[in-house]
Amino acid sequence: MVKDDVLALVDKGLMLPLMEEFYTIQGEGFHKGTAAYFIRVGGCDVGCHWCDVKESWNAELHPPTSIGHIVENAAKYSDTIVVTGGEPLTWDMGPLTASLKAKGLQTHIETSGAYELTGNWDWICLSPKKNKLPFGKIYDEAHELKVIVYNKHDLIFAEEQAPKTNENCILYLQPEWSVREKVTPLIVDYVMQNPKWKVSLQTHKYLNIP
Repeated sequence: MVKDDVLALVDKGLMLPLMEEFYTIQGEGFHKGTAAYFIRVGGCDVGCHWCDVKESWNAELHPPTSIGHIVENAAKYSDTIVVTGGEPLTWDMGPLTASLKAKGLQTHIETSGAYELTGNWDWICLSPKKNKLPFGKIYDEAHELKVIVYNKHDLIFAEEQAPKTNENCILYLQPEWSVREKVTPLIVDYVMQNPKWKVSLQTHKYLNIP
């Protein structure tokens, strides 16, 4: 296929720069412990210095893959499909979620909200970043707010973000993995003093699974 034709399909969300896809256990947030099929899409310009998948940032490193192929693979493994990145909302998620829904699959997304919300989602995990804040209706649509805590200033950021969400949104504070021993006690104390928040852990890393 001609490069320009491929780029046009990517722009329409009919192909996506696929970094990886795998079947595992959801390790974070409300659905932790649930078997899920992960679709990791390349491309992100948010630029978190502690990101543990920086290889996802450059979309050009990941082959444009038809959503038909992606959905066919996903449907073999699980009813719960998690789209992550990178930043998946860099791309139009409408065609992908429509195809997943047509197969009767549950659609989850993990996003910073830095781009317009597209797609039809059963669960939206909004994980805002200071570098490029969420905008638009995603605050109203988010099912969970997950703030990554690298230092105590992130707790202030979390409190700034929480009032923007809807009243049913579940609030999580999650230690950044590389400093977990330092910040986990801070988070525990904070949640005990502010019980509207819950603690989220990257349990898949403790289990030594993807």
